[in-house]
Amino acid sequence: MKYKPLIAQTDLKYRAIVLAYITIFYNLAEGIVSVYFGLEDETLSLFGFGLDSFVEVISGVGILHMLLRVKSTGEIRDEFEKRALKITGTGFYLLAAGIIFTAIYNLVINHKPETTFWGVIISLISIFTMTMLIYFKKKVGRALKSDALIADANCTKTCLYLSIILLVSSIAYEFFKIGGIDSIGALLISYFSFKEGKEAFAKSKTNTYCSCED
Repeated sequence: MKYKPLIAQTDLKYRAIVLAYITIFYNLAEGIVSVYFGLEDETLSLFGFGLDSFVEVISGVGILHMLLRVKSTGEIRDEFEKRALKITGTGFYLLAAGIIFTAIYNLVINHKPETTFWGVIISLISIFTMTMLIYFKKKVGRALKSDALIADANCTKTCLYLSIILLVSSIAYEFFKIGGIDSIGALLISYFSFKEGKEAFAKSKTNTYCSCED
């Protein structure tokens, strides 16, 4: 009987690692599909959403590394995690700059996507997936009393917000066929990408896990 708590802790840590793997592979698949259809249908919001997913993969690898290393709670993150955060931050900054430039160009020439149908489908799948990941990450994080896991769950909300932006802009374009809607959706995605980049650099300089802890 006295070994039950230890077994429970081990099982919870295993679940946390499984959730980290799911996050990485889902973002990778989402990125590939979103970039493909974004290019195919010439929709910047979906294309930018896909590139954001690729950067999220790097962030997910950092989280997975944190979970895999066996260290005491509250220990300062190692160099691998700091480097991953800096690469993630740089990726988000470059992504935001690229989207802003392209969105402004599309607005000037009044570019219109062929369709945003796949943006609707992908965003709905993403909203469901991110909601489930947030729920289970928080559940495991609270059970383990892990501030890092709870913070990671809170930061996953940004991915949920991006999915909602993609859904709204994609549906709006399908209804009104105004090219500027896709560009505005892309600009909103760039805002969150910039915010994520700033947060990643802030985390690399401190021992906090997420700016949403404040």
